[in-house]
Amino acid sequence: MKLGSLKGGRDGRLVVVSRDLAWCADASHLAPTLQAALDDWDRLGPQLELLATDLEHGVIPRERFHERLADAPLPRAYQWADGSAYVNHVELVRKARGAEMPASFWTDPLMYQGGSDEMLGPRDPIPLADEAWGCDLEAEIVVVTGDVPRGASREEALGLVRLVGLVNDVSLRNLIPAELGKGFGFVQSKPASALSPVFVTPDELGDSWRDGKLHGVLKVDLNGQAFGRADAGEDMTFDFGTLIAHLAKTRNLGAGTIIGSGTVSNRDADGGPGKPVDRGGRGYSCLAEVRTVETILDGQAATPFLKAGDTVRIWMEDASGHSIFGAIEQEVVAG
Repeated sequence: MKLGSLKGGRDGRLVVVSRDLAWCADASHLAPTLQAALDDWDRLGPQLELLATDLEHGVIPRERFHERLADAPLPRAYQWADGSAYVNHVELVRKARGAEMPASFWTDPLMYQGGSDEMLGPRDPIPLADEAWGCDLEAEIVVVTGDVPRGASREEALGLVRLVGLVNDVSLRNLIPAELGKGFGFVQSKPASALSPVFVTPDELGDSWRDGKLHGVLKVDLNGQAFGRADAGEDMTFDFGTLIAHLAKTRNLGAGTIIGSGTVSNRDADGGPGKPVDRGGRGYSCLAEVRTVETILDGQAATPFLKAGDTVRIWMEDASGHSIFGAIEQEVVAG
């Protein structure tokens, strides 16, 4: 089942979306918003599944699903926490600045609490007031949970994954060092993130969803050119069950909690830093990583951060080449 929210009001209007992303059907008679559906998932989930089946068979009223009219599936979320499950990415970034990586990073997930009072729609622009802030894209996988009890195990946590999707977790890289130096984490350096047009239930993903990971190539284009083609199922040190259990160690998680994987990152076949797509590699899911590789190899970064007019596209396809979640397509705008 695929679910989305059309723009309208602060929390959008819930729709079920066809597998090919061509059609949608209003679901507001069951739940006005996706958050309302998540709050009563045991009762409403099966009813939404029936509605999705009717949509596939064309036996209910439907309308064209246009990704440009979609809001974020959850325009406001009770919680957004982002992990850093691809430790290869963390290791590279620290190496570039000459910092050793603690051994615990391989056994204890990194995670920060982000702002979730505004989640951008898939076609909403990335506002940038000052290019000196170092605006970066970060292509990631996200899951949405039901109610997760405090102290849940990895296995229990995986059973409470309701939906899977994509996110562009925008970062302002040049604001990060000063904020982290204060010892209290990200605030100004983490503006609003953008979500994919639809979220899907794990069963919809078939064998691509296994072991708490989404297996498949996360595609990223920058200004119309292939930038990233990393496989989200590879080099993921911490699966989503582990990330959810980590967050729930000391507190309950409310239904609708969004948890991110962190920047998807693959090592090169030779075990070293990844290579650009145009050199036969899998590329990168953020600019910081390519800049890190440039610094390691050449002594300095050459790739610039995002500026007004730049465009970013993030999507994933199934084995038949069909888009699974729709595409996040954003332009950076000054302001």
